[in-house]
Amino acid sequence: MSLYPSLEDMKVDQLATAQYRFESQFNPVALPIANAPSSPPSYALNPTEVPNVGRYGGSLYPELSDYMGLDISPQALAELAPKYAVAIPQPSAVSVPTALSGPLVGMVAPLSGQSLGLQRAQVTNGIRELTLCKDASGKVGVRVQAVNKGVFVCLVTKGSPAAIAGMRFGDQVLQINGTTVAGFSMDQVHSLFRKSPVNGISVVVRDRPFERTVTLHKDSVGHIGFQFKNGKIIGLVKDSSAARNGLLTEHHLLEVNGQNVVGIKDKDITALIDEGGPIITVTVIPSFIYDHIVKKMASSLIKGSMDHSVPDV
Repeated sequence: MSLYPSLEDMKVDQLATAQYRFESQFNPVALPIANAPSSPPSYALNPTEVPNVGRYGGSLYPELSDYMGLDISPQALAELAPKYAVAIPQPSAVSVPTALSGPLVGMVAPLSGQSLGLQRAQVTNGIRELTLCKDASGKVGVRVQAVNKGVFVCLVTKGSPAAIAGMRFGDQVLQINGTTVAGFSMDQVHSLFRKSPVNGISVVVRDRPFERTVTLHKDSVGHIGFQFKNGKIIGLVKDSSAARNGLLTEHHLLEVNGQNVVGIKDKDITALIDEGGPIITVTVIPSFIYDHIVKKMASSLIKGSMDHSVPDV
């Protein structure tokens, strides 16, 4: 069963597959020839003309170029996803380009596969080990909060060792230098960091267990279809990409295309979305969990110290 990062990717894949199957009905069936190749010839990656379907004089889905308000004309497909510029030969041939890695491997993404934001934003929920050190002031640059007997990262200071190592808001801290911290308070965890050596601090984290990503596609006027206030999603636009892909209200925006937006003003988040290209991947967390994680931190600390760098792919 195929997996897709967005509903739009699924629909385009299904339509393109159906288009190929329809067109293949009108192709002459060649008799087998000795030493002939067993597979059909490859298609051009950047075709200049969409093939005609014989006597029908057009394609099976003439509305595909404006599907769900998206610009998926042959020219747009050739730019965003060259493999989909023409009909695809088999569903198995429409997977995400092999350059992608991690949780995206095996996903079918004719529209989103080239999106750097999608690659940066993926939440794996997997466990990884980080090695930290202390800066000149003796700090690792992370602050935590206890939630349901777990310990979660609520602040990663910009430019700190924790930021450089790739720690992110919402990561669950499992161990520090071999000590399991389940049930520890915030003060106990911070004490462990203070007592750690300057170098070689081992921190085991689970990747953002409360968070999820939603990949959205802008319509013809550049909208993705949700409203937010103070980073909290408060409304969805009917029949928009946000509504189609299951974005929920009562959730807080944490990242836009993989870039942390916690503590950023709404107008600056809007600017990131406007400048983020036709495909936007947002990372969200239920608001009641977000409020619990940040409730003991001053807003000035979040706005002034949070790491908002763009992660490497």
